[in-house]
Amino acid sequence: MAGIGVLGTLWLTSSCSPPPPSEPVKIGALFSVTGPASFLGAPEEKTVQMRIEQINAAGGINGRKLQLVVKDTAGSPEKAVSFAKQLIEEEKVLAILGPSTSGETMAIKDLCEQNQMLLVSCAAAETIVNPVARYVFKVPQKDSQAATWIYRTMKEKGISNIAIVSSTDGFGAAGKKQLEDLAPAEGITIVANEVYDKQATDLTDVLTKIKGNPKVQAVVNWSIVPAQSIVAKNMKQLGMDMPLFQSHGFGNRKYVQQAGAAAEGILFPASRLLVVEDLPANHPQKEVLATYKKDYESRFKEDVSTFGGHAYDALLVVVEALKKAGEPEREKVRDALETLTGVVGTAGIFNFSPTDHTGLDLTAFEMLTVKDGQFVAYKQ
Repeated sequence: MAGIGVLGTLWLTSSCSPPPPSEPVKIGALFSVTGPASFLGAPEEKTVQMRIEQINAAGGINGRKLQLVVKDTAGSPEKAVSFAKQLIEEEKVLAILGPSTSGETMAIKDLCEQNQMLLVSCAAAETIVNPVARYVFKVPQKDSQAATWIYRTMKEKGISNIAIVSSTDGFGAAGKKQLEDLAPAEGITIVANEVYDKQATDLTDVLTKIKGNPKVQAVVNWSIVPAQSIVAKNMKQLGMDMPLFQSHGFGNRKYVQQAGAAAEGILFPASRLLVVEDLPANHPQKEVLATYKKDYESRFKEDVSTFGGHAYDALLVVVEALKKAGEPEREKVRDALETLTGVVGTAGIFNFSPTDHTGLDLTAFEMLTVKDGQFVAYKQ
């Protein structure tokens, strides 16, 4: 099936019963706009605000403007629960985009399921959609797919014995489990396995333990907190010259800037948004990625990130489901979303099914590296 274009195809309606033409259509969003996860939520909010403004500037949808109701969770699962209740009970939104983090998403997953509220998360942990919940979807690639890319790249480099370091938040814990579960089948042996508090500002002690293990050939860090930069800097300070692999949570150039020279050579799987200039003109994602990158960077004067791309995709799949459903009844929209295929987003080409509420496969990733302070495609 041909990819569904984004520009000029957006069609939003309401949930349950259609509002009068004069009423705006409400879409809820839970983003970590401030706080320790603001590097996720801030670009997500900017992205969705920009896209909704673009739609409204073109006349809205069926004569109605779109209204985005954003709640800043500041990365707190407790706030996410409270704000989700507000969006469901008071704002009566059609769907909720976000939250930004895996821990927040897991905190509201059951709440949304119980209230038959369509949730499209911008977080990556596979536990969000495994097991499948009827009303819960997510748009970032699965962490099991990221782990598979990392392990297969390691094998190409002749690496078999590794150390894992991971944060204690939901994303870190979920990634750690995927790395542990997949290692045997991929021919990887985990010879050191350390965790650190997500608020840690120095990881010298953890990394010193790993440095003392002569079997370690490479390090994998799995986190979405600023510790990603700290790991790189501490490894350089300790003279650890083995390869450092990061999760797909590394897709923001701010991490590179914070790590400085220590970021050079880091390897991580990510969407093609970060290397769109290198894609051939006929690549199916090229137009969507290039347009989003240009619009975002020209407006906000900052580098685009994969995190903003997740919000782009969350809005996109809700919109395409509404279009396919043909009427603004939430159950029909949910059913339509679950059967969307060929939807071209920033993370990849989405093909949902009743057993797959992420809709992306291994082809949604590219292995990237840092070269001269920039993200580039990795070539063995």
